[in-house]
Amino acid sequence: MILLGSTYPLGLIRRPAHVEPASLDELRRRARAEGFLSFWGHGNTRAAAGEVLGLDPAPATERPALRLTTDHLPSLDGHVFDEVWVLSPDYVPGFRPRIGEEVGLESISGWQVLRIRFHS
Repeated sequence: MILLGSTYPLGLIRRPAHVEPASLDELRRRARAEGFLSFWGHGNTRAAAGEVLGLDPAPATERPALRLTTDHLPSLDGHVFDEVWVLSPDYVPGFRPRIGEEVGLESISGWQVLRIRFHS
């Protein structure tokens, strides 16, 4: 199972990690093959992300909080992960959302996929 979100808090990186861009196709393939848990926190982008993924990224509970294990790996709903997949919107040029602003779909021009792998 993979862990999926729209962002990952850098403050939760407490061990060596490697962040790399990944393809949307690879994220789709892994999510379909392995299943996923979601910590998606932005309801306004969830529908658009679901369309581009072909899967609903809705979390089991609203705005779930990630926890860190004693080994500093992210965990959610009793599952521990050594990698996190992030699907973030790219905004139209010059757009920057105000703090707390819900972003409309017309402001999204594409999507960025990042894979964060945690090492010992």
